[in-house]
Amino acid sequence: MVGALAIRLQNYTRLSTEDRAAFDSISRASVHEAAPRRDIVREGDDPKFVRLILSGWACRYKGLPDGRRQIVGIFIPGDFCDLNVYILKEMDHTIGAITRVQYAAIAPEEMTRLSSTRPRIAQALWWHELVDAAIQREWLLNIGQRSAYERIAHLLAELYLRLRSVQLAENGTCEFPITQNDLAEATGLTPVHVNRTLQELRRDGLIELAHKRLTIPDLDKLMGASMFNPNYLHLDHEGAHLDAND
Repeated sequence: MVGALAIRLQNYTRLSTEDRAAFDSISRASVHEAAPRRDIVREGDDPKFVRLILSGWACRYKGLPDGRRQIVGIFIPGDFCDLNVYILKEMDHTIGAITRVQYAAIAPEEMTRLSSTRPRIAQALWWHELVDAAIQREWLLNIGQRSAYERIAHLLAELYLRLRSVQLAENGTCEFPITQNDLAEATGLTPVHVNRTLQELRRDGLIELAHKRLTIPDLDKLMGASMFNPNYLHLDHEGAHLDAND
């Protein structure tokens, strides 16, 4: 169940068999399920646990009193929603399920123990947080400077690469349960504008999107169309090249 997390963290640093077993142990202790389109934890709640996505897709969002919302992060298997959120008195954002989600709710003391006794895990978790911050910066640039065409293309390229990094995408194809409304809320566009932009990307041969699956015929072309530089995902760190048991 913790496989996606171990795969992701090994992009950043080496993990031994014992490290992976330690993650597996804490992730199995308290597993919960959230139905599609239901909130997992809401703004204002007491953030008692660190949540790790085991399966399914979720998002981080901020909402307005009139119902409008902005998606500010998308979570896939292997992602922690917030490693250090438990230090807050209350949540300042909401985590919502996009699909049916299984997640582990890990006690803060378990995370502290794991980090203090296993240096490689601590290093990998630091990388996880740095990459999450880098993704947030890229999303801000996306909304502030890229055109609608570039925004959508960039987000699709990012999600594909993230899924591929945890072995959930291959040969240009991946599951894609994100709706046009979700894309609108993640890119600051209207659903109508998103629909028109997706049609343009299809006409240009950059994507195929049907039956909740995304196919990218030529990833390099999609990346070029959105001026995508994958360096912020840090997928070429030492862990990608070394034996996990060294």
